[in-house]
Amino acid sequence: MNDRPPASSTAEFEKALAEDSAARYVLRLYVTGATEKSSAAIANLRAVCDAHLAGRYELEVVDVYQQPLLALEGRILAAPTLVKTAPLPLRRLIGDLSDHDKLFTALDIRSA
Repeated sequence: MNDRPPASSTAEFEKALAEDSAARYVLRLYVTGATEKSSAAIANLRAVCDAHLAGRYELEVVDVYQQPLLALEGRILAAPTLVKTAPLPLRRLIGDLSDHDKLFTALDIRSA
């Protein structure tokens, strides 16, 4: 019995993997001023993005105190809140982003 996948399936998988590793991430982090949790969320997110998405992400940090309309448009009820709009699917994660397993899941990052 031959358990090897057909060559075309392997090629398709490798192509999908290459496209996934080249995907551009679009992230928006909503924070509330310079609070401890907001600062921690920014630092945690930047560390993970720099380590795993270097050169492949756009990060916008929105202070809901300074830009309340953006928070309203984004339907933000709590902060800090991370919103990943690309690549799809859209994901939201609330908190200081210190739980890397949850952050990896939200960003669809496969850790080594």
